[in-house]
Amino acid sequence: MEARPLVQAVFRLGSEDYSVVADSGMLSQQLVSIKEKSMSILKDYITRHNIPIDVPDDELVESPSEDDEEVAENPVMSKKTKIN
Repeated sequence: MEARPLVQAVFRLGSEDYSVVADSGMLSQQLVSIKEKSMSILKDYITRHNIPIDVPDDELVESPSEDDEEVAENPVMSKKTKIN
């Protein structure tokens, strides 16, 4: 009986196609292998296509919101009376 991979994956990221095939092992091992290879491809793709956007420093400063102006009230704690 010929041992052939049971798990194969083909996926497309943008205009690029990728094919991942498990090498050997039981089905669960092949699934783990496919996941690891796919995550590696995805990481490389994101790293390759992650172009930082230059944002001027002026836009990074946040303006105060109305929520910040509200004064936080201290909660009133009730006193328990001691029963003798």
